[in-house]
Amino acid sequence: MSEKIYALTGATGHVGFALLKEMLANGDKTRIILRKDPGYFEGMDVEKVKGDVTDYDSLLKAFEGCEVVYHVAGCVEIKEGYEDMIYKINVEGTKNVVKACLACGVKRLVYMSSVDTYVPLPDNQVMTEVYDYDPDKLEGAYAKTKAEATKYVLDNQGNNGMDVVVVQPAACMGPYDFKISSVGSMIRMFMGGKFPITLTFGGYNFVDVRDVALLTRAAAFKGIPGSCYIACNQMCTVDEFIRLLAKAAGNKEPKIGIGYKLCYTFAPLMEAYYKAADKTPLFTRYSIRKLCSNCNFSYEKAAKELDYKPRPLLESLKDTVAWIKENEKK
Repeated sequence: MSEKIYALTGATGHVGFALLKEMLANGDKTRIILRKDPGYFEGMDVEKVKGDVTDYDSLLKAFEGCEVVYHVAGCVEIKEGYEDMIYKINVEGTKNVVKACLACGVKRLVYMSSVDTYVPLPDNQVMTEVYDYDPDKLEGAYAKTKAEATKYVLDNQGNNGMDVVVVQPAACMGPYDFKISSVGSMIRMFMGGKFPITLTFGGYNFVDVRDVALLTRAAAFKGIPGSCYIACNQMCTVDEFIRLLAKAAGNKEPKIGIGYKLCYTFAPLMEAYYKAADKTPLFTRYSIRKLCSNCNFSYEKAAKELDYKPRPLLESLKDTVAWIKENEKK
């Protein structure tokens, strides 16, 4: 077991927990930074440190003596009215992490960015890693803040001897979805018979959080300094995704398909309903537009340099369904 200390922010999140499992499986001496303990780290050999990415002083204590810091914490909220919070966590929080790493002499920072920082290319062109980020060319607070934060991280490559590597996942799904992501919410609804339709438009690129975790840890040990790595899979249509989900869950495939025009027309009503209920809507006008944008990302660089091999989507869906059934028994 390595005696080096590896710190992790965002361990309570979907990707963060998967990364924590991967780190522990490889014997990494791991320190997780928590605002509060949700209680699902019982039995795991980790050092827990109270801290918050928005509290710089707490990070100085958390990163002391660390060789590598994985900064995975972030806010993915898509509801309106949360822009200030998103900026505070994603941008100001990331700046705090970088500054604390530099102050503590951290050797490598691995930052969890997103493919949402990319401006979609026209005509479904293949999209590979980019190193120029302009928030003004993007839509939505999440994409804008992640782009600004990614640029800040890369601008600090080599500063005070610290290397930085950036991982950019597509739409994450898979086991360990304790907080219930938007994709996880749809899967649960479908399993419960509350999503009896399919969409006849759009698609996206879905990736298993376990594959993102494998790539992220590989980036910490073998990633080229100053590099970005896209963590994705093959793109698929929403209809293909739902039919694969039906197969994984043992449900009947939906017979009713909803088109773009109808879905987009009713999106404002859904947004209003979920806003009143203080819940994240399954579909918003923004997410619908996102489903219709180019998601043809390439993981060739990650495969070549870090031996990245994402698993089949059906396997991920079967494992997700099994995890939900096992962990959410009544």
